[in-house]
Amino acid sequence: MPLRQIEVVIPEEGEKACKELLNDDTVEHYWQDSSSVRSRFMIKVLVDASHSEQFLDKAEKLLNHYDGFRIVMLSVDATLPRIKEPEKEDKEKESSGDQEKSLQPWEQPIKGIRVSREELYSQITDGVTMTRVYLAMVMLSTIVAALGVLRDNTAVVIGAMVIAPILAPNVGLALSTTLGDFELGIKSLKANLSGIGVAFILSVILGFILHVDETVYQIASRTEVHLSDIALALASGAAGVLAYTVGMSAAVIGVMVAVALLPPLVTAGLLLGDMQYELAFYAGLLLLTNVICVNLSAIATFNLQGVRPRTWYETAKAKRANKFALTLWVSLVLLLALVIYFA
Repeated sequence: MPLRQIEVVIPEEGEKACKELLNDDTVEHYWQDSSSVRSRFMIKVLVDASHSEQFLDKAEKLLNHYDGFRIVMLSVDATLPRIKEPEKEDKEKESSGDQEKSLQPWEQPIKGIRVSREELYSQITDGVTMTRVYLAMVMLSTIVAALGVLRDNTAVVIGAMVIAPILAPNVGLALSTTLGDFELGIKSLKANLSGIGVAFILSVILGFILHVDETVYQIASRTEVHLSDIALALASGAAGVLAYTVGMSAAVIGVMVAVALLPPLVTAGLLLGDMQYELAFYAGLLLLTNVICVNLSAIATFNLQGVRPRTWYETAKAKRANKFALTLWVSLVLLLALVIYFA
C-alpha cells in the first residue's frame, strides 16, 4: 500500500493537541523529532495514502487556531520493516459502517483508494499557473502534433500528447467545481482558454504555410464526427482523472486526456489555415465535443471518488456548483449529440 509521511510542527503550547493525533486509527507509525526552531514541537507519522485526507482534516481541525503551525506531507517510496495491512473482521466492518452513516457527508472517511484532496490541489494548481514555460510547452507540443498529423505519423502525435500541458487546466476546472473553489476555477479557465487559443492560432499559421492533405488518416479520422466520439471523450476524461486521483504518472494521464483534445484542435487549425472550412468545422465540432465530455466525466469521477471540501459550508457551496455544472455539461452533450446525429 502507498504510504505518506506527514510532519506536523506546532508551538509548544499545542503539544497536547498534537499528541491527540497519534491516537487516530489512520496512524501506522510515528516518532517525535526536534525542531530547528526553538519553542516548536514536531511529530512525524506514517499513514496509508488513502487515509491521509482523513488525518489531515483532523489535524487541521485540532491545530488551526495555533499561530505558526505547519503540516507537510511527503511520499514514501519504501519502509522497513514492511507494514502489513490489518485484517478486519466482518463485525468491525458492520460497526464502522453504522458509524459512517451517523456522520455528516464532510466527516465521513474516504471511499476507495485515492490520494488526499490536498495532494490533488497542490498538483493541479502548479499546472494552471500562466507562465512562459506553460505557453512555450503549448507551442512546442502544437508544432510536434501538427508535423505528426501532416506526416500521418502516429508516434509523433503521441509524443506531442506527452509534452502537451493541457491536462491540468481541464482537471483544475473540474476540481474547482467539485470543491466549489471559485479562484481555482478562474485560474483554470484562463490557462485553458490561453492554451487552446495559442495552439489554435499557431495551427492556423502552420496550415497557411504548409500543404495540408486532408486525405491522410490523421486528418481524415478527425473530420468525421460520430456519436461514438462522445463515449471516447467521456472514457478518456474519466480514465485521466481516475489515474490522477490514485497518483499515476502525469505523462500517462496526459496521453489519456490529450488524445481527445490536442489532435482535433491542431487538425481544425491546420484545415482552417488551408481554407478548407467545411472540414475545419467538423474538426472543431469534434474538439468542442471532447472538451465538454472530458469536463463532464472529470466532475463525475471526482464525485464518485469522494473528493469533497472539508467543512460543511464549503460542501454546501460545492453542491450548488456541482448541480449547475452537471446540468450545463449534460445539456451541452445532449445538444451536441443532436448536432452530430443530423450533421
